[in-house]
Formats: sequence, C-alpha cells, structure tokens
Amino acid sequence: MVSSLAAKPPNILWLIGENLSHDLGCYGAKDVHTPHLDRLAAQGTRYTRVFSTNPACAPSRSAFFTGMYQTTTDTHPMRSHRSDDFRLPPGVRPVTQRLRDAGFFTANIKTAGGESVGTGKLDLNFVNEGPIYDENSQDWSTLKSRQPFFAVVNAEENEYDIYDRKSAEKERVKWVGEDIHVQHAKPETVTPPPYYPDHPVVRQEWARYLNSVSGMDLRFGKVLAQLRADGLEDDTIIIFFGDNGRLEPRGIHWCYDNGLRVPMIIQWPKNHPAPPQLKPGSVDDRILSLIDVTATTLALAGLERPPLMQGRVFLGDRADAPRRFAFAARDRIDETVQRIRSAHDERFHYVRTFTSGPTFASLNRYKEKCFPIQPLMRQLHAEGKLTGPPLALMQHTGPSEELFDTQADPHEIHDLSQSTQPEHREALTRLRAALDTWIIETDDRGAIPEPPEIIAPFEKEMHDWFGTPAWVGKP
Repeated sequence: MVSSLAAKPPNILWLIGENLSHDLGCYGAKDVHTPHLDRLAAQGTRYTRVFSTNPACAPSRSAFFTGMYQTTTDTHPMRSHRSDDFRLPPGVRPVTQRLRDAGFFTANIKTAGGESVGTGKLDLNFVNEGPIYDENSQDWSTLKSRQPFFAVVNAEENEYDIYDRKSAEKERVKWVGEDIHVQHAKPETVTPPPYYPDHPVVRQEWARYLNSVSGMDLRFGKVLAQLRADGLEDDTIIIFFGDNGRLEPRGIHWCYDNGLRVPMIIQWPKNHPAPPQLKPGSVDDRILSLIDVTATTLALAGLERPPLMQGRVFLGDRADAPRRFAFAARDRIDETVQRIRSAHDERFHYVRTFTSGPTFASLNRYKEKCFPIQPLMRQLHAEGKLTGPPLALMQHTGPSEELFDTQADPHEIHDLSQSTQPEHREALTRLRAALDTWIIETDDRGAIPEPPEIIAPFEKEMHDWFGTPAWVGKP
C-alpha cells in the first residue's frame, strides 16, 4: 500500500473487456487496431500472466467482484442462484460495497456525452446482497462531483457481436475532437489458431472476433478521452483487464490457456506517488489471478485486505508474496455439465477433466447456435475431413490429464502428459500436487454434484433460446 493513499485516495476506474486474451497490438497481436489500449500500455504497466478463475462470464465475475474463488463461495456453475434465496458466505462481500463504506462513489457506467460506452453488465451468480452500485450512477457526468469514485465500464463488442453477426464499429468516429480509424481484419489475411481447420467459416469468424477487439478499443478510447477532457486522468488509477478468455469455441467455456489468460494494463495517475512495482512502459511477468485485482484495488483505496479474502495484493509497499501458481475451474455451463480444473505456473499448464465423455464435442446449445465453427467441425468430423489438432480436439474425452508448455506451444496443441522427458514428468507431478492442494485448501464446491432438478430447467431454457440441433438424440 502507498502511504499517502489513506489521506487522499485516488479515483479507480476498471475497464473490463469482454471475452478476450492477448489480442491487442501491445501484446504483439496482428490484424487488430488497438491504439488507445496500446497507448495505455506505453504509459503504464502491461501484465503477461494474468488468469481468470473461470473461462465464462458469471463465475469469473462472481470471483473478481468478491476476491474469492467461485468454487469456494458456491457461485461456480454458469449460471446459478438467480431465483433462489442464496446469500454469499459470511464475510464475503462485493468489492463495491467495501469501497462505498470507505467513502467511494461506486458507478457502473453506460453512457458518456450522450453516447453509449458500456453495457452496465453485472452477470453475477448472487442477487440478494443488496445494491451493487450507487443509485443514479450509470452516466459519466456523475463522476466529477463525486470523488473519490470507483467506476466500472464494461465493453460490449467482444460479446454481443456473436449475436448479430456484424462487425462492431463504423470506419470513422469522432469523439471529443479525436478522429479514429479502425482497420478491420479480413478473412483472407488472418491466421486462425491451428486447432481449427483452415476453412472459410473459420477465417470469417476469426476476422469478426479481431474486429470486435478493435471496436472495444475504440469504445474505451472514448472513455479515456472523456477522462482527460474532464481533468480526471491525473487523479485516477486505470485498470484494464479481460473478464475471461477469448470468444471462440475452444476459448470461452474451456480451461485452455486462451480461455483463461487475459490482458491487464494499469496506468498510475500523476498526482499520486506510484507503487514501486509500477513503471511507465514496463512489463510485469508475475503470475496473477483476477481475484488479485480485487484485493489490490482495496489496498490502493487505503483499505486492508479482509482476512478471508483469497485474492492477493500485488502492488504497494505491503504487497503479498507472489503466486507460484494460478488456478481455475470450470463447472456446469448452462445445461452442459463438465468439471475441469487448471493450474498454471510460469511455463507449464496442467488441465484435469473429471467428468466422463466428450469435452469440446459435448452439446451446448448456445455454442452450437452462436459459434458457427462448432457445428462446422462437427460436420467435418462426421465426414472424416478433420486431421491433426482439429481432429484431436473433437476426439478428446474425459476423464483426462493434459500438460502443455505454454512457452514452446502457445496454442496448446501438444499434450505432454504422457511424455517421458524428466522435465515434463517433474512439471506434471508439481502441478498435479499443487492442484490437489488447492482443491482441498479452498474447499472446492465443484466436487458436490448438483441435483438433476437444478440442471433440467436449463435444458429447456437453452432450447427456447437457441434451439436443439437436429442430430441430438439420433443414433
């Protein structure tokens, strides 16, 4: 914690990107145009090993809004507790309520200057904890007179683009006198990951995703421009991060690296002494969990980390010990039951699937409807036209263990769990033991199966929303 913060806390702004991994220019991504976030990284600190605790929105958000693993607080299925009397465990509270108690105005921004800049998304697996944000806090104009503030802007493009199948933004947009050009990716020039077949549908979808990232940058550019125009930038900590991994069939919902590794950039305000860990234009390779953002935000606001909070403080003179591992968990996603656990260290990634049967090829109506690559791969597989990593992905079943070298194999297509090399055997043993320990120490609730009567309504809901593919139920 920085000593001067208690006397004069800065404002804190969370910019939350929807469903993306390291797909920004400042991370070396191609075919995207992200000048605003690239500029933020040049002026701040860019983080390379930040992981969500779940590869889907609601469980991940439930975790980083409390600083607790969703598997500990019983908020792990996607979705849950929307219509029952569930309450968070004693001592667990949303970060906004803790900041409000400390005198911060808390805002979930949707509009600025008469234009839409955020979705106002909550998507939490708890609904009975009282107001999450202050009243009348959705317009940017409320912030200047309500300092110190904690404001959140949730981007839209990387999620909602999949519903309307459109690229996200216009070619040119004027905002506070700034003329911004968005360079769209084109299907014929992009390079999709190798675990998909080289097919026009795959290229089209990959270009659409990259264009949505460019659109997200444009929207956040509006927010950052307004922050400067209002004279708030020099008193506001800016923390940009993704809520979970990439919006692609093998990303979102799955505990592979691209479903869990998220970008994060922090820019420190000029009017406040910076923590020693932050240097303009620097890169931080420490292992972090998104729940650490919660604990660190409280510390930057001058608050002590609550005793039970599992997130760690990673900035300030009293930062916690660095993590050796980052853990993640996937459980039921709507009607689809899969129990998967994950452990990252600096180089290797261990994935354990507990449930039996198909993994990637299992039925999820939302994925079948909104991700054209999914039914395409199912069709090509039935026709015997898949080879290599795409075929292996469709054939994978649980229970299983997988081990990947994320440095040598960033796309995680070479499973090393059966390798006889001593380095790989040692990594497998180390990460397996670390995961076993984490499951016990955090009281992983995923080991307790949900009753069938809880799951059944989701099958009907997903059918009503997205339909059921014709092949379901046929021999």
